[in-house]
Amino acid sequence: MCCENNILKPLISSLIIILLIILIVVSINNQNPDKTDNILVAIARNGDNTTLGTTTIKFSQNQIVEGTAISHEPGSDEIRINENGIYQISYQLFGVQDTSGTFNFNAVLLVNNQPLNDTFNESPVIRNSPENRMTLTSTVILRLQAGDVLKLNGVSIEDIRYDNARIDIEKIGD
Repeated sequence: MCCENNILKPLISSLIIILLIILIVVSINNQNPDKTDNILVAIARNGDNTTLGTTTIKFSQNQIVEGTAISHEPGSDEIRINENGIYQISYQLFGVQDTSGTFNFNAVLLVNNQPLNDTFNESPVIRNSPENRMTLTSTVILRLQAGDVLKLNGVSIEDIRYDNARIDIEKIGD
């Protein structure tokens, strides 16, 4: 009997410690529940955008869709915001002009078809470049409302073709 008590005491103490650790972990998780990721990555490929000059960009592929705060129908230029919150928006817009000469294009984000002037992204003027192509990139953080429609707009008076684009949107706060 004395030997059994010597074995049982450390075993019971270990079980009590393990049980306390489990209770602490469960308590912490209940106080800070994991937030669901809300991410959308949409891609435009060559042929998605055939309008030259100023146009909204259509995205044919949704590469990553996590959560329900952001939605996009492939082939559309509209990205729907389904939850109020703070969103980080990054994009890349690739422009090409087939003729040599002055080459300039810009981009701006639209919310509910209204340009957000503080998101206007202006490219440098390229003159007589043999490549006649450029990529604009930008990252902004916006407070958006459920029901808002976000669009990426390429802006140019030249015959710019938008062969490729990518937009990454993540809800980062409430």
